[in-house]
Amino acid sequence: MTKQLIIFLDSGDTIIDESTEIRDEHEVVLSADVIPGADTMVKELHKRGFTLAIVADGLAQSFKNILTQNGIYDCFTTLTYSEMVRVYKPSPRMFKAAIGSLDLTDDDRSRIIMVGNNLSRDVKGANQLGITSVHLSWTPRYPKTPTDDLEVPDYTIATPMELVELAEQLNERLEQGLSIKPVKA
Repeated sequence: MTKQLIIFLDSGDTIIDESTEIRDEHEVVLSADVIPGADTMVKELHKRGFTLAIVADGLAQSFKNILTQNGIYDCFTTLTYSEMVRVYKPSPRMFKAAIGSLDLTDDDRSRIIMVGNNLSRDVKGANQLGITSVHLSWTPRYPKTPTDDLEVPDYTIATPMELVELAEQLNERLEQGLSIKPVKA
């Protein structure tokens, strides 16, 4: 059964460990490893009926290479890349392109979460469109302290597998007719 919650996922340091990327002379990522538990997380969310979409900055061929190599390419309903949209996150066009590729409307934003490692791109991009933001704080490569209110995530998780339980909790809230946005003091 398809779940109500829709999950947008960044790739680098959210699924793929950026430190393991091997690139060619055109900056296409030829191979890379997943961060611990990320492939299991993607497969489990897919198995449980969540709609998954990649929303990531980079080249289409890079994502095809690394997601296929790690056995998770087919878990995603759609893949939205900056190369295709011609902008980078936090541009609203990236998120709107992903929403459009799933045949969703602006009304569906209330049931989407954006999961990413970068406060200034993933979290800020989601927040400025009213999409629920989830910060995966796994990587040491990016700041973990917001520089402004738009970089404050709605939720923070430390490991990819924590997303499975959070997604189930948020989906349950949607099924009860409740908002998935946390109440901020």
